Amino acid sequence: FSVPCSAILSSYLLGERLNLLGKLGCLLSLVGSTVMVIHAPEEEEVTTLDDMASKLKEPGFLAYAAILLALCLVLIFCLAPRYGQSNILVYLTICSVIGAFSVSSVKGLGIAIKGFFAGRPVLQHPLTWILVVTLVASITTQINYLNKSLDIFNTSLVFPIYYVLFTTIVIATSIILFKEWVTMTVVDIIGTVCGFLTIILGVFLLHAFKDMDVSLENLPQVLQSEQQAPVIHDDKNILIEVDNTSTAPEDKPKVFMICT
Repeated sequence: FSVPCSAILSSYLLGERLNLLGKLGCLLSLVGSTVMVIHAPEEEEVTTLDDMASKLKEPGFLAYAAILLALCLVLIFCLAPRYGQSNILVYLTICSVIGAFSVSSVKGLGIAIKGFFAGRPVLQHPLTWILVVTLVASITTQINYLNKSLDIFNTSLVFPIYYVLFTTIVIATSIILFKEWVTMTVVDIIGTVCGFLTIILGVFLLHAFKDMDVSLENLPQVLQSEQQAPVIHDDKNILIEVDNTSTAPEDKPKVFMICT
């Protein structure tokens, strides 16, 4: 609900524009999210911190995490100072990339909390505190750059784009870390991909046509005005030289007439 709620609330509370196409984009985002939930993959069973630690130590996830961390550092120290004020994707990409670490940390801490109430010595496990530090650092970074993005760009654009980028990173993280797609059927894979593409289409409608004044009331007038747009000719002005040598001396300037 983050996409339609942020767009609708920013329209009423902040005075930002939400036209008919934007409302259609919000509806498509809800439909795509519903399809993704219906075809969501089964989560691989991870019940202890030792299981979580073994998942985090796999070479595939370590390489993936190293790539994300390097990308995040490049965005923060190289691209953000130059293009962060003009390109909406810079700050939101930082938030989304960091989201991969926050989601993994939340998953591990959830296992730790359940183990704590079950009487397991989770506080003595070093992974618990590593996950706490990672979660605090990642959430702090996300809040920082998300607020910077909200200060500069339209709220109804920030949250949809952030939602798409964040969801993409989370899906990739789940595939690599928890291998959730291993047991999925072809129908569920197609449904998940189609649902995600529907969300992207909805976000595109919300973003691309945000400046158009389109509503149910003026939609016929907008379509009619586009069909009856006047044709503008490039050769509208014709320059004609009038040269009468019998009446005008050669030393006087010639006369030109502009006919429209």
